[in-house]
Formats: sequence, C-alpha cells, structure tokens
Amino acid sequence: IMAEHNIIGQIGEELAANIMREKGFRVVDMNWKFGHLEMDVIAVSKKEIAFVEVKTRTSFFGRKRPEEFVDELKRRRMAAAANAYIKFNKIELVPRFDIIGITMDPNTYEVKELTHLEDAFVPPRRKNGKSSFSGQGKWKHRGRVIGK
Repeated sequence: IMAEHNIIGQIGEELAANIMREKGFRVVDMNWKFGHLEMDVIAVSKKEIAFVEVKTRTSFFGRKRPEEFVDELKRRRMAAAANAYIKFNKIELVPRFDIIGITMDPNTYEVKELTHLEDAFVPPRRKNGKSSFSGQGKWKHRGRVIGK
C-alpha cells in the first residue's frame, strides 16, 4: 500500500502536468531522476523548457504555503538537475523554473488552492572569472558551460 503522502504527491504531479498542457506545453518527463537529483515535471513549448517543482500539501504547515517550501537549496538542486537534463538531451530551448503549490483536502483530494509561479526564480549564478555564465542560453554543470 502506497503511503498517503505519495498518493497526494502523485495526484499533485498529475495536476501540475495538466496545468502545463493547458498552458501550451508538452510534458516530456515526469519524476526524472539523475543520481540524487530529480525533477517532478519537465515540459517544453516552442521556445522554452520548463522545469517544474510540485509541492502538494493537505494543510498549511506553520502558515507556510506549499510553494514556500522551495528554498535556496532546492532551487540549486533544481538548477543542477536542469543542467544535467539540458546537457544530456542537447536541449536548445530557454530554461525556466516553475513552482506549483497545491493544497488539497486529505479526505476527498479536492483541490483547495493552487498556485502556479511561472518563471519563479533565476538560478544562482556562479561567479568565477571568465567561466561564469552570462545569459540564459548558457548553463554551468560540473565546471563546463553548456548551451550556446
């Protein structure tokens, strides 16, 4: 039997995938894993590739909304996962990072609140001389610049 939080998480990810489809994206991957990195939903449009973190909760923990749980460390991990995905799949689209926060009823799984933060953050830039990246088309992964 699957744990309650796994079921709620799965429902949230399916909802998030549907939201991306409604906004004109094609979902290319769900629960993509690379080593210790993972991405809930990866979707593409003509110009962009969206890396989507989905936070689904049944209540507000300490008055924090689900999307507020995506902290600096999580953003860095999302950026690292995106770097790997872009590199290994030779993606030429402009990356963006979305966060979808969903609060649902624990008994009925009815969605109480849904927040989609499009282009929620710009990944932290690494500054180390000439190799620091400039422009969204370039990404740094393990010391190598990926992209245009």
